[in-house]
Amino acid sequence: MHQTTNKYLCSFIIRSIIFSLLINTAMVWPAWALTPKEQYYLAENAYAAFKKNTRQQKYRDKWLACIEQYQNVYRLDPSGPWAAAGLYKSGLLYLELHARSYLDADRQEAVDAFRRVIQRYPQSRYTPKSRSKLADLDSPPEPPRQTATASQLKKAHAEYGQLMGSASRQEYRDQWEKCIDHFQQAYRSDTRGPDAAESLYMIGLIYKGLSDKSHRESDHDQAMDYFRRVKGEFPGSEFADKAGAELVGNVSGSVAKIDDDDPLAGIIAQSQNNSKDGFPDEAGQRTGMVTVQGLRFWSNPSYTRIVIDADQETRFSHRLLKKDPSIQKPQRLYIDLSKSRLGKDIQKFVPINDELLSDARAGQNTGESVRIVVDIKSFKTYKIFSLKNPFRIVLDVWGDDSDRQASSKPDSTAPPSTGKLPPGAIARQLALGVSRIVIDPGHGGKDYGAPGYLKGVHEKDVVLQIAKRLARKVETELKCDAVLTRTTDRYLTLEERTAIANTQNADLFISIHTNAVRDKRAYGIETFFLNLATDDDAIRVAARENATSAKNISDLESILNDLMQNAKISESSRLAAMVQEAVCLHLKNNFSNIRSKGVKQAPFYVLLGAQMPALLVETSFISNPRECKRLASDKYQEDLCDGIIRGIKKYIKETSPTAFNDPSAEQDKKG
Repeated sequence: MHQTTNKYLCSFIIRSIIFSLLINTAMVWPAWALTPKEQYYLAENAYAAFKKNTRQQKYRDKWLACIEQYQNVYRLDPSGPWAAAGLYKSGLLYLELHARSYLDADRQEAVDAFRRVIQRYPQSRYTPKSRSKLADLDSPPEPPRQTATASQLKKAHAEYGQLMGSASRQEYRDQWEKCIDHFQQAYRSDTRGPDAAESLYMIGLIYKGLSDKSHRESDHDQAMDYFRRVKGEFPGSEFADKAGAELVGNVSGSVAKIDDDDPLAGIIAQSQNNSKDGFPDEAGQRTGMVTVQGLRFWSNPSYTRIVIDADQETRFSHRLLKKDPSIQKPQRLYIDLSKSRLGKDIQKFVPINDELLSDARAGQNTGESVRIVVDIKSFKTYKIFSLKNPFRIVLDVWGDDSDRQASSKPDSTAPPSTGKLPPGAIARQLALGVSRIVIDPGHGGKDYGAPGYLKGVHEKDVVLQIAKRLARKVETELKCDAVLTRTTDRYLTLEERTAIANTQNADLFISIHTNAVRDKRAYGIETFFLNLATDDDAIRVAARENATSAKNISDLESILNDLMQNAKISESSRLAAMVQEAVCLHLKNNFSNIRSKGVKQAPFYVLLGAQMPALLVETSFISNPRECKRLASDKYQEDLCDGIIRGIKKYIKETSPTAFNDPSAEQDKKG
């Protein structure tokens, strides 16, 4: 009896330790290593720990991490008894997140989750709860659109029959694409309905037939991608079995087989390349070919940034194609990279599905060129530019300004669920021109930044400490939302930092760094904003922070002439001047040998594409003995942040003179 009790007690303790490790260290546990039930309780424990940490609740990525835990319950077994519970709880968390973010996209994610519970699990005990939540949101379940979808699917099959019955039509690529478009239209009319799996399967089948005619690897890969999507998104469907058969039939000695038992296979289309598709890096170098290694994106309702990563620099061109209603083609933008091959592990289909873009697709366009195609829903303008070391191409897409304003403001008809207003809401009530500030601690992870004069002191650690102090002061003293691009020692690319600021609808962007030169005597504080470099010193600083050469900085200036037409240069310059002055004046009250190196301008990668006033603060010289010691001290960091806050406050006051007035005092005056 005692042995049995001890056995169960030990088992419980071991599981508790595992759960605790997962929650406290943010480990990414392989979802397939757990049963749906275990994954659900893992999600519950993670959420319970998260709810106790009010500090973490201010960061969007922490919410999304919890939501992902519940969604993994559904993904492990979409037909199982725990799937509805996982979907329902993910919807609840999206509602909580919406109450803080005020983003329509978060509310819609919740609505979608509840609708999926109702449609897929009508007998589940979570279905009445989902209906109740939708009723509270005044968003009833979508009426079934099977009739319209079935009608479109019938037309698509008729088109397919005509294609298969005509050998002459099969010789022309546009005829195959026309047939694909019909099935894509059927799929888009109801992406979750009973006919969606069939539509995706047929698209894969047509691409497979087209590859037999065109002998293009890209067509073959598109077919395999669609088959994997069917297996991943509709695992209980009869077409999932058919798609699986196609994938198994594609396996040969030179092709890596995807495990059919992997529950995550196909959720997001993964690449499946044979030996001809995409040289490894070393082979690419031998043949002089560039390897396109991946696609990344960040988005909100009014802005999307896509980055194309490559291992070497190459020429590229782009073209915007008009929408073609006659063949149901959306508006598209494509980017062609010359002398390029797709990497072995590149994800070829990247679903975006925001208000601007549908997806991005990578394909081997010709034997020596890669084409990236972006399907567009709507946009106002876009910019494309390249960065170096490593080489990558950046695509920024903007929507209407009204979309940004709508997404960043709270819904006046839906008061917050708690009685306590978040800092951002207070800022808006005070009519501030600034309500959210993104603070960017430079470097991080494998990028240590500049080494300090003192042993063991590194730029990445110092700037993270300063940024965290500054974030607290932004919230307590300015009553604004503070968002950190990183809260731990992790690596972020420079273009990712700007993308975070843009997608967070930031009103100001402050990047924190420390300066360094070989001359240990150099000291002082300087603040930069984005513009053409004015002197060699500014070029040196920009080259170091961009991790590139002075020559690349000169090349970058040609890009800036176009990029800066819509940048907030004058506001950034004014903010930089106020911050620089306030920091130096405040530090001089408590420290000797404070030197202002002034406000300068230079082309920093981290500021490229910022939609708000943005600046980069070189807080002091970490290479100087005196300033390195100061930068590592709590006192200096506190006073430095106080100075930055004073500068920001002056800028806000100038922008909105009544920003920091006491509302009750104003009311007394009126009375």
